Amino acid sequence: MADVDAQANAPRPKPRRRRRRRRLSRQQEQRRRLLRAGLVTAGLLILQPLAFVPIVRSWRTRLRPPGALEEKEFLAACIKCGQCVQVCPVQAIVLADMNEGLGTGVPFIEARKQACDFSCDALSCILACPTGALSHDLTAKEEVEAGLARLVRPERCLARKGEAFRGAARGSGFRGRLRYAEVDRWNPIPVSEHPYDREPCDLCVLECPIGEDAIALVPFQGADGVAAFTPEVRDACVGCGVCEMICPPDPPVIEIEPRVGPPPRLRAGEA
Repeated sequence: MADVDAQANAPRPKPRRRRRRRRLSRQQEQRRRLLRAGLVTAGLLILQPLAFVPIVRSWRTRLRPPGALEEKEFLAACIKCGQCVQVCPVQAIVLADMNEGLGTGVPFIEARKQACDFSCDALSCILACPTGALSHDLTAKEEVEAGLARLVRPERCLARKGEAFRGAARGSGFRGRLRYAEVDRWNPIPVSEHPYDREPCDLCVLECPIGEDAIALVPFQGADGVAAFTPEVRDACVGCGVCEMICPPDPPVIEIEPRVGPPPRLRAGEA
């Protein structure tokens, strides 16, 4: 009981007085505001160049979805809504990541990972585009002019070397998909689940959704004089990227060169 009384009678510590905040003069307030504005401006000037990363990295190297307008018009019309991504049956269309600066969220196709095989037939991405960034004038896959296939590493081509190909085109771990009409007319399946047995290798021709009007094997005589075949890209090529995706060698023999400038069909119409 005595301890309780002692505690009750013990002197309590005095509460700390809050130090009054020093009031700034009008001139000091103005200086502070100017300093803040200067720091914000400096930050914007430092960060502004990041918005032009796509220019430095060359926007035009991107393969755009079917029906894309000329690059400048496409970028102006695209609202980055992602509707084209949602309707793509093989998920070939993806949106650019944050490292693309002003290009963030703009759709493109990375053909080596997943090409557009026109599984939708009716060009669903074009129908889904609300702004016309993907031209609504196109009605068939044969009218697409996304790019052009190029033989960039002909020395690696199995057909030119007279070699066969057997097994999964890109290995068992490849996640790309294609529509195989003989397996399932409507649903694309993983390429890794569809083994091949071709002699000589002709996968780029076999799986082209446009057919031999776009790419074909033609006779070829190598430097050693041995007769073989070589892929020949033709005028009907639309740049879908299937030949690049399915090509067994890594890196591939064929790559898609994205279109630069207005589509040839439009240029012919304007001439």
